[in-house]
Amino acid sequence: MDSILSTAQTWLTDFFDSETKKEIQNLIKNDTEELKERFYKDLEFGTGGMRGMMGVGTNRINKYTLGKNTQGLGNYLKRTYPTEEVKVVIAYDCRHNSDTLARTVSEILSANGIKVFLFSELRTTPELSFAVKHLNCHAGIVLTASHNPPEYNGYKVYWTDGGQIVPPQDGEIIAEINSLSFEDINFEANESLIKLIDKDVDEAFFKASVSKGSFGAKDKDNFKIVFTSLHGTSITAIPEVLKRAGYRNVTIIEEQAKPDGDFPTVKSPNPEEPEALSMAIKKAEEIGADMVVGTDPDSDRLGIAVRNLEGKIELLNGNQTMVLMTKFLLDKYKENGFNGNEFIATTIVSTPMMEQMAKAYNVECKTSLTGFKWIGKMIKDFPDSTFIGGGEESFGYMVGDFVRDKDAVTATLLACEIAANAKANGSSFYKDLIDAYVDFGFYKEKLISLTKKGIRGAEEIKQMLIDFKENPVESVQGSKVIWVEDYNTSIAKNVLTGEEKPIDLPKSNVLIYETEDGTRIAARPSGTEPKVKFYISTNTKLEKAEDYKSVNSQLDTKIDGILSELNL
Repeated sequence: MDSILSTAQTWLTDFFDSETKKEIQNLIKNDTEELKERFYKDLEFGTGGMRGMMGVGTNRINKYTLGKNTQGLGNYLKRTYPTEEVKVVIAYDCRHNSDTLARTVSEILSANGIKVFLFSELRTTPELSFAVKHLNCHAGIVLTASHNPPEYNGYKVYWTDGGQIVPPQDGEIIAEINSLSFEDINFEANESLIKLIDKDVDEAFFKASVSKGSFGAKDKDNFKIVFTSLHGTSITAIPEVLKRAGYRNVTIIEEQAKPDGDFPTVKSPNPEEPEALSMAIKKAEEIGADMVVGTDPDSDRLGIAVRNLEGKIELLNGNQTMVLMTKFLLDKYKENGFNGNEFIATTIVSTPMMEQMAKAYNVECKTSLTGFKWIGKMIKDFPDSTFIGGGEESFGYMVGDFVRDKDAVTATLLACEIAANAKANGSSFYKDLIDAYVDFGFYKEKLISLTKKGIRGAEEIKQMLIDFKENPVESVQGSKVIWVEDYNTSIAKNVLTGEEKPIDLPKSNVLIYETEDGTRIAARPSGTEPKVKFYISTNTKLEKAEDYKSVNSQLDTKIDGILSELNL
């Protein structure tokens, strides 16, 4: 506590504004527990940048913690590009303080002689990624906390390729940040270096999205879409992109169309949560729509619901949409003839079905750690290869490489193209997915996410991962564990033969068990939320589409058994 109090008192100097000092003095006097939470650590970059609750303190998002990051980034950019006019583009989402924090970040960069392109109003994260390359910038920043609760905000940094920062840049930038004190932040803006941008970049992004996401779907007028932006940024892009692609029959959930950082109509603005799309699904049932699409606040994730075999609207998970989107793209490439250098991408906790499809189409499937920054890095690391598409289980997908992050705008259009085309051919998105299970194996996944907040929660998460490693799973539903993949040690070990193989990925706090029948169980802490996540993947053969219901029920029973065995 002495250390925490000492750190808090450093925020009582004249450098900090009066409101900040007043709040800290109140915490010191009246709320030591909250003071601990605010100052027991510094916010760190995770898989998606820096994200946390807003407020004063080193463990909170505020103009000083973001300012120190920005000063460090500015120093690093100027040192990396000493002979160039350094340029950075900045966007922000609908969250409280996102606009003012974006302005503060812009002012700090301009104070350091860096040219800033600042979006005049909120914009989607994929448009920010696109704008980095479109405007020939050296970096990009988006102020967002994705789908976190209203009290959160965050900050993601993008590099010259439009992808999030990765090694070695991330470590070098963090080292620069850590070498600074808060008093090193230069808040004295040079307004002549800040340029507001809007429609010109929008136009270029919309054209690119329509170009990359359109595949000549038929009978679009008879395809009914219900869309919700869940109070987020996608309202600025997706309706226009769908309109330009020829979709006229789009119903927008007006109650959720206005950007609002309180997200008043949902418990969580996360399309992974069924409740978030309940209003849109209800509307779809009322009007007989074919598809529901909902996006998170910064429009990088999308949730899709389609009509199942009984004609009811059913929410699909991220693995299911990723599989069918990738298969559709592979089929389109196959029609034109593969060149032999194509690849698709997925992550270590996403469905192994992606690998099976890649084998069937004779293309490479590259697998990365969780987080789209690693998929973006693949594209940069293999410039002579062609990226078709790829995604991760957490409702993110990327079509081609014109955007280098999850892109719910173009992925929404792609999903509509698949479903409209299927309907015109007497099928459906759901039926096409079942056909894919027949062709490549029926893979079914389940995610269990446990929230553990605060200092105690962080310790609980740490201990859960230790327990999962030190008390290894030996069998799952009667199937022996063969491989244990420890990404902390970068070693995969066959527990039956003792064989060890190196894992050629950066170290990460992830542990995966794989059994004889291909069942996989992964555990990892979230990089951006106070959560520990367990990923279950199981599979079997599906001989024919008519067997889907019974085989699906068998896999559900198996997953329930696995969760029971693991006490989840």
